[in-house]
Amino acid sequence: MARAPAERPGAPLATAAAVAPRLTQVIFKSVGDGRPYPDHGYETTKQWSEIAPRQVRLDELITTKRTLNLDTLLSDDSTFYGDLFAHVVEWRGVLYLEDGLHRAVRAALQQRAVLHARVLVIS
Repeated sequence: MARAPAERPGAPLATAAAVAPRLTQVIFKSVGDGRPYPDHGYETTKQWSEIAPRQVRLDELITTKRTLNLDTLLSDDSTFYGDLFAHVVEWRGVLYLEDGLHRAVRAALQQRAVLHARVLVIS
């Protein structure tokens, strides 16, 4: 009976690090907790709607929330009462996902690398 290669006498044993799968890509650039940028005054959907949406790569975003409500993620009408697009703030050349974490995660689950968002640039 043939033995598996790792069972041969003198063969090195496989370690957990060598066997464990490695991430080849990440969803977000980073996961933050809070808004590091100054208050921008955009609070209403009407204010945000004045900014034209554009595509943003998920791996360029830093989230401003650490947690995600699964009910929101799985809801069919999660955008019914709010903006159809995510809200992103660009501050000092860095993109922060302020609102729309559930949209971004849903896009990632659907194997999409980009998200349509309204990007507010502040200095």
